[in-house]
Amino acid sequence: MTALVRDLAPEVFRQRHLIEGRFSVELDENAVREYLLGLAAALDMTPYGDPIVFSPDAMIESGTGRKENAGYDAFLPLVDSGISAYFWTVPKFFSVVVYTCRGFDAAAGLGYTRAALGAGEMVEAGF
Repeated sequence: MTALVRDLAPEVFRQRHLIEGRFSVELDENAVREYLLGLAAALDMTPYGDPIVFSPDAMIESGTGRKENAGYDAFLPLVDSGISAYFWTVPKFFSVVVYTCRGFDAAAGLGYTRAALGAGEMVEAGF
């Protein structure tokens, strides 16, 4: 695999995995939390806090946000780093980044994501 950026800290192990696609399930804040916890379990990672889920809907209502960005922004802290996830509700699109300081089975994350989100076509990049 070709590196996307020059490795400035080769002594620090990092594995990152980007997964994007379209979801078919109905999402709310609780479903986003459950997805993050389930993804961590599928990757055999240990959370050290609760998932944090934000919705820009309040910003949209105040006029400072854009309606096309409605959805959820979320983060789950892991003992070995974290998972960030973004869900756009109108186009039913998601973008998830797993960032860890220990190796994991990326295929397990893809399989879990496909099943949990009812995702068809997905793209991925590991780096």
